[in-house]
Amino acid sequence: MRALLKMANVVLNVAEKNDAAKGIAQILSRGHLNRREGFSRFNKLYEFDYTLDGCQCRMVFSSVSGHLMNLDYSSAYRNWQSVPIDQLFDAPLHKECNPDMKPILRTLKSEAAKAKALIIWTDCDREGENIGFEIIDVCKQANPRLDVRRAIFSEITRASVLRALANLAEPNKRLSDAVDCRMELDLRTGAAFTRFQTLRLRRVFANHLQDKLISYGSCQFPTLGFVVERYKQNQAFVREPFWKLVAIDGRNPQTPIEFAWQRGRIFDKDVCELFLALCQDEPGTAKVKDVTGKPTTKLRPLPLETVEMEKLISKKLRINAKETMSLAEKLYTQGYISYPRTETNCFPKEMNLVELVQMQTADSQWGDFAQRILQSGPDPRNGRKNDQAHPPIHPIRYAAPQELIGNLKRVYEFIVRHFLACVSKNAEGFQTTVTIDVNAEIFYVSGLRVIARNYLDVYPYETWNSKEIPAYNVDEVFNVEVRMLEGVTSPPPLLSEAELIGLMEKCGIGTDATHAEHIETIKKRLYVGLTEENRFLPGYLGLGLVDGYESIGCDMSKPNLRAEFEAELKKICDGVQTKESVLRVFRQKYKELYDKVVQSADRLDAALMTYFGPANSASASSAPDNPPGAPQPQLRPSGSSGAVNCTVCTSCGSFMQLKTARSGRIFVGCSGYPACREAIWIRQSDLISSYTTTNEQCPACVGRASVLVELKLKNNSLGLPPVLKTCFTCSSAVTASLGVQLPSGSSSGPQMQIQNCVNVPEAVDSPLCHCAQPSAMRTCRNGANAGKDYYACASSNCRFFSWKDRNLPASSQRATRTELNPVMCNCGLECSLLTVRKEGPNKGRTFYACSKAPSERCRFFLWAETSGEVVREAAGDAGSSAARISIPPAAAAAVAGFSFFPSVVRRETNRNGGPSPSSAKRPKTTGANPKRRKCSICRQEGHTARTCPQKAVA
Repeated sequence: MRALLKMANVVLNVAEKNDAAKGIAQILSRGHLNRREGFSRFNKLYEFDYTLDGCQCRMVFSSVSGHLMNLDYSSAYRNWQSVPIDQLFDAPLHKECNPDMKPILRTLKSEAAKAKALIIWTDCDREGENIGFEIIDVCKQANPRLDVRRAIFSEITRASVLRALANLAEPNKRLSDAVDCRMELDLRTGAAFTRFQTLRLRRVFANHLQDKLISYGSCQFPTLGFVVERYKQNQAFVREPFWKLVAIDGRNPQTPIEFAWQRGRIFDKDVCELFLALCQDEPGTAKVKDVTGKPTTKLRPLPLETVEMEKLISKKLRINAKETMSLAEKLYTQGYISYPRTETNCFPKEMNLVELVQMQTADSQWGDFAQRILQSGPDPRNGRKNDQAHPPIHPIRYAAPQELIGNLKRVYEFIVRHFLACVSKNAEGFQTTVTIDVNAEIFYVSGLRVIARNYLDVYPYETWNSKEIPAYNVDEVFNVEVRMLEGVTSPPPLLSEAELIGLMEKCGIGTDATHAEHIETIKKRLYVGLTEENRFLPGYLGLGLVDGYESIGCDMSKPNLRAEFEAELKKICDGVQTKESVLRVFRQKYKELYDKVVQSADRLDAALMTYFGPANSASASSAPDNPPGAPQPQLRPSGSSGAVNCTVCTSCGSFMQLKTARSGRIFVGCSGYPACREAIWIRQSDLISSYTTTNEQCPACVGRASVLVELKLKNNSLGLPPVLKTCFTCSSAVTASLGVQLPSGSSSGPQMQIQNCVNVPEAVDSPLCHCAQPSAMRTCRNGANAGKDYYACASSNCRFFSWKDRNLPASSQRATRTELNPVMCNCGLECSLLTVRKEGPNKGRTFYACSKAPSERCRFFLWAETSGEVVREAAGDAGSSAARISIPPAAAAAVAGFSFFPSVVRRETNRNGGPSPSSAKRPKTTGANPKRRKCSICRQEGHTARTCPQKAVA
C-alpha cells in the first residue's frame, strides 16, 4: 500500500451507509472536510487530505445503501405459467444491479476511475463482506488496477477507526462465499416452493386464497413450525384439577405467614382430604423443625449480544425485534453504540471499560451509579461466547437527554443501563427457610432480606424484593390453621417473540441478524398473527401448510435441514467446505423434497380443507395428473370427429377441447367439466362446418401450450378463406371475425383490440350450467335481492345458480370491494356503505352495516378502510426476486364472514372429555389480560355504545 500511495493522491473509501461514511470521514478529518454530490442524492461524497502510511493522499469517502446487486433468474424463467418448476433448481442465475442502486453504481465507477486504492468500510460480518465484494467488482470494472484493502472495526470511534487504518487486511472471500451460497439456495428453494404453493392453492381454494402469495422460505417454515407446535400443545392441553394444603400462622393478622406443603400438588381430592384430616387431628399444633439461613446473590446480567438484546427489549420494552435492530443500527451509524450484530458476551481484557463508564457519569439518572462503579473499578461478569469479530454491544458515546427521542432513546437507555449493570456487582441478600411439622406433615416458608441491591439500582428491568418473615426458633410450638386449596393446571402459553427468537437461536434457524426478518415475513404472509398479549397465534393458512407437509412426510416445518445447512455455511467461512460442494448437496436434497411434495400434493389440499372448507369448484380434481409446476402437457391432434384438444385450461390445468354442444353450437370447453366450467365461446360458430387440430404450436401464445386448429367454413360474408388455421387462446383477425369470447385472464399472447367482443349478448358470456349448456340470465322479482340479476339453467333441468356480478368479464370489473368481493353481513346480504354524520373523531368515516331496516338489521359492522386490499411486498428468505401482490389485510378479519385466524379462546375439557371445573365458570384465554370490552350495539371492539357509528347514521 505504501509503495502505491507514493504514486497515488486519491484513495476511495466505501462504507455500507451514508451515516457511517460521514462519521468516519469526520473522525479522520477532525471535522475539516468538503462535501460534494454524487449521482445518488442519498449518498454524498466526503473528501479531505490525509497522511496514510506516511504518504500524503486525498481521501474520498462514498457509500452504498446495502446490497448493490440482486441475484435472480433470467427473464426466460420468470413466467410462472410456462416454466416447469423443477427447472428452477438448476436454471442459470445472474447478478444484476438493483434499479434503485444504479445512481450509486455510477458514482462508484466514476470515483474508482480516478483512484489508485480502494478501502472497504462495510460492516464486519458475513453480509458486510459480501457487500464489500460487490463494491470491489463494480470498482474494478472501471479501474482493474485498483489495490483493495479491508478496514476491520467494531465501532465508529476515533480509536477504532485509527486502529483499522493501521491494520488494513485483505477482504475475506470465504465469508462472501457463504452469503452467496445462502442467497442462491434460498432463491432456488423459495422460488420453486412458492410457485408450487401459490399456483396450486390459489386454484384449489380460490374463494379464500385467490390473491395471496403463499411463499416458502427454508427459515420461514421452521419459524412457523415453532409457533404451530406451541399452539397445538396449548390447544391439546387438558386442564386437571389439583389440591394442596397450606398452613397459616395467623398470630399477626396484618401479615399472616403461609407455609407451603412439601408434597406439593395432589391430583386426587379424596387423598388430599385424607391428609387434611391427619393434620387436623391435633388442631392448631405446629412445631418448628428446622431454621436455616444462608447468603444468596442475584447475578448481574452478562454483556449484551444481539440475540439477547432482541429478546430482552421485546420482553421488557415491548419493541419487536425488527424495530429493535433498525433502531440499534441507527444508533451505531450515529456513533452512540458499538456494532449491534455480535455473538460475543465477554469483554476483551484490553478494552478500556473505565473510559466507557466515565462518559456516563454526566447523566442525571445513572451518573451517580456510574461514579460508584469507578470507585471500585468495573468488574464485568463475562460469558463464554466469542465470535472473534466484535465485542459485546455497549455505549461508546454519551447522549444528553435531549439528543434522542422516542424508542431510539429507550433502546439507547436500555443498552447503557445493561452495560453499567454487567460491570457492576451482583445483588446480595440473606435467605431464611423455616420448616415446621404438623402431625408428621412437613410445611416450609422462605424469607429474603436484600442486603445490597448493587446492579439492581441501575437495572429496573429485573426485581428482587425482600420477603420479611418473623424470627422462628427450633422446637418452638405455635398454632396454625391448615387449609385445602383447589387449583387447576395451566396450558403452556403461546410463544412470545423473545421465546421464539430463543428457539430459533437454539435450533440454528437464521442468524442473529436475520431472526427479526423471518418473523416479520411469516406475519406479513398471515401465517401467524399476534394476540393482544403480543403472543404468536398461527393462522389457518399456517396451520394447514404445516399439517399438509407433515402428512406428506416432509419435515419442512422442522429445523433439522436448515440447521444442517447453517452448519455447512460456517464450514465455508472456516475454509473446510466450498460453496460449490455445499450447494450441490443441498440443491439435490431440496429437489428430492420437492418431487415428493408434488407427488402427494392432494394431501396438502386435504390438510387445508380442514381450515378452508371444501375445495373450489375449479379444484384439484385433475391436479394429481397435472400438478402445478409440472411440464405443460404436450397437445396431440385428436382427429376430426368429436372433441379435439386445442389448449390447456388456465384454471385447473386440464385440456380444453373444441367440441359441439347438443344445440349444435361449437365452443371450447374444459375437459375437467363439471368441476371446472372454463369455456371459450364462438359467437359465429354456425359458420364452421368442421374442425381438426394440427401439430403446429401457436407461435403467438407465450407461456401457454396451444396448437393451431384447422377450420373449414361454410359460405360466409366475412371475407375469410374457406379453410384456415387459427388459435382460440390469443387475439387475431380470425378470432375477432368469428366473435371468439375469451374468459377473463385467459389470453397469454400479444393482444389487439377486438371491436366485436365489446357488445356480446349476455348469453355468450354466461357460465355453463350443470347440463353443460349456457345458462340463462334472470332477475329477482322480490325479497331483499329484488332487481338483482343471476344465472340459472336455461331449460330448468338442473339447479345451477350464480349471481351475475360474480361472473363479470374482466373488462367490466373495477378494483372496488363491493364489485369484486362484496362485504356480506351476518344475514348473508350485501352490506350497505354508510357514513358517520355525528360530530366526533369518526365523523366522515365510512363503514359497512346490514342493509335491512334499522329495526331489523343485524349487528354486523366493519370500517370501510379496513376492508379493502393492501399491496404487500413478496420476497423469499434471500430477499431476491421481489414481487408485488394484493392480499387481504389481517385487519379486515372477515371476508364474507371468514377469518384467517382461529379464536384464542380454548375449549376446556377434562380427561373424560367433559367440561373442566374452571371452564364452566368463565372462558379462559391464552393470555393473562382479560378480553377487551365490545360495543353492545355492533359487538366490535374499540368503542362503546355511546359513540357507536351505527347509532350515528343519519
